[in-house]
Amino acid sequence: MSDFDTGSDVDFGHYEAGQQHGELDQLHQVDASDSSYNSDFNVYEQDSANAESTDFQQGHSVQWTDGNGASYSETDFTNYSHDEASTDHIFAADGSVSANDSQFSQIDALRQQINSSFATGTEFHGNAGELGVASN
Repeated sequence: MSDFDTGSDVDFGHYEAGQQHGELDQLHQVDASDSSYNSDFNVYEQDSANAESTDFQQGHSVQWTDGNGASYSETDFTNYSHDEASTDHIFAADGSVSANDSQFSQIDALRQQINSSFATGTEFHGNAGELGVASN
């Protein structure tokens, strides 16, 4: 920066030159997570039971007596018994389980430098009659 003083009413103002420096910082961060769970399960079960019981009885009896005191006797008897029991059991299973966990993290940093030069000056203030030949 400099000031010019000519000793008159003429003000040449100020002149300044320099450089400016700046930085741009940018930070971008992403955090994400995903979680999933699937479950499929099938069960099939069947029970059956039966029982059978059969009883059969038959009897036959004959008695005979004649007048002379003679007698005859006959007895037939049939007994049938049948018992049966059965059980059936069926079991089936099918299963599927899955799980998924994922996490994601990302960070991006950007730094950029900005350099610029500048020059500024003020305008001439005064009358043109006060300027010398060198200013024409």
